[in-house]
Amino acid sequence: MPAKMRADLCFICQKTHTILFCAVLLFIASCHTASDKAATVKKSDTLTEAQKHLAVNALKGLQVAEGLEVETMATEPMLKNPTNLDVDERGRVWVTEAYNYRPAINGNPTNPAGDRIIILEDSNGDGRFDTTKVFYQGPEVNAPLGVCVLGNEVLISQSPYVWAFYDDNGDDKADRKEILFQGIGGIQHDHGMHSFNFGPDGKLYFTFGNEGKTLRDKNNKVVRDQDGDEIGPKKYRQGMVFRCNPDGSKVECLGNNFRNNYEVAVDSYGIMWQSDNDDDGNRGVRINYVMDYGNYGYTDEMTGASWRAQRTNMEDSIPFRHWHLNDPGVVPNLLQTGAGSPTGMVIYEGSLLPARFQNQIIHADPGPNVVRSYPVHKNKAGYSASIINILKGENDQWFRPADICIAPDGSLIVADWYDPGVGGHQAGDQQKGRIYRVAPSGSKYSVPKQDYSSAAGAVAALQNPNLAVRRHAFLALKAMGQQAIPDLE
Repeated sequence: MPAKMRADLCFICQKTHTILFCAVLLFIASCHTASDKAATVKKSDTLTEAQKHLAVNALKGLQVAEGLEVETMATEPMLKNPTNLDVDERGRVWVTEAYNYRPAINGNPTNPAGDRIIILEDSNGDGRFDTTKVFYQGPEVNAPLGVCVLGNEVLISQSPYVWAFYDDNGDDKADRKEILFQGIGGIQHDHGMHSFNFGPDGKLYFTFGNEGKTLRDKNNKVVRDQDGDEIGPKKYRQGMVFRCNPDGSKVECLGNNFRNNYEVAVDSYGIMWQSDNDDDGNRGVRINYVMDYGNYGYTDEMTGASWRAQRTNMEDSIPFRHWHLNDPGVVPNLLQTGAGSPTGMVIYEGSLLPARFQNQIIHADPGPNVVRSYPVHKNKAGYSASIINILKGENDQWFRPADICIAPDGSLIVADWYDPGVGGHQAGDQQKGRIYRVAPSGSKYSVPKQDYSSAAGAVAALQNPNLAVRRHAFLALKAMGQQAIPDLE
């Protein structure tokens, strides 16, 4: 073979070997990269059951709506077993805990010191709560279901009482407590006394479930309604919705015959909305527009008979039969959502969340592990609604949203009971609890400054979606009297 040909052939062979060598390297590298990716996925997908429920992995099981993000604001051991929350005008979160939840039924240990009412605060502005203050703890506090902050007064709902705690010196500790209402049924029961909310008319709105039965005042006298009649089973049936003055006077019963109407939400026009739970297992959870003084059909209005009783014009399926919807005078349901354990509700009148959630109902249901919005539409003489999920425990069935509130910056604050069960007198875990914030991506938690000293400033604050800010603005404008009218017009 000529020398030149041998040289060309060697060059070609060397080049071919080089190409093959590079190809092999690329193949090995790609396999290594794929292996790394697989390992990463495997690592994420193969957390042990115990690891899934660690606070550091809290967000991995949650799915949030497009355009929003969820962040952890606080976890155990800062709090445990949160049942209800409120957000004050300083952006602090008040939480009622229920470690001592139904011990006679579930056999769990109790804390003889009683359950806590705590305040969570972000003291350094990093968007996470780093401080826990115990506002009150006492042996009489056992699994409270409601907290409502009204300036230096804090209402705690726990059958048979509604207590008004007062912080007289501003040190974030309760200095005294008084009875606002008492004699309410449902002691250590989910169907007893529920939370209060401040309404646009300056009154308080509240509910109890069908174990509540009646209301007594601080002097243990049965409370009388707007007609002068005693509030109790002689006139009303099952769960009820109420309105009263801030001092507990002039109570009105605004609706009755619910099963366990957990929390009433009131929009700026005074329209009331709430959820109600069915007899477990009947896929009849409902959302209601609360028409003043309406009958909502859990039992027969005339006889008190159960929905299971035979009757004329009986509904064709259990979820509808459950509410006597074909009976004359029963107010129709806005929406039925199937199986669930519905809890806290707000009307979102802020502007931080996307437009599809603005001026709509937002609701927590720990049964299906979800926080949802129900966009309401006018429908003839009433309303209809649809469903949009906001936050769902898609891969974590322990996510149990017990309550939601709106912070002064317009973000949603969610209390997570975090438990393998949904309550119902059981608690599989007594140590965990989380607080989440839901807001648009990149939004940092903040507390907008308000000017309550001028009418214009107070009018602006009145439009804040946080109820504590609204209350302060309402009282400021009321104190200004006629001087505030030009800015209100």
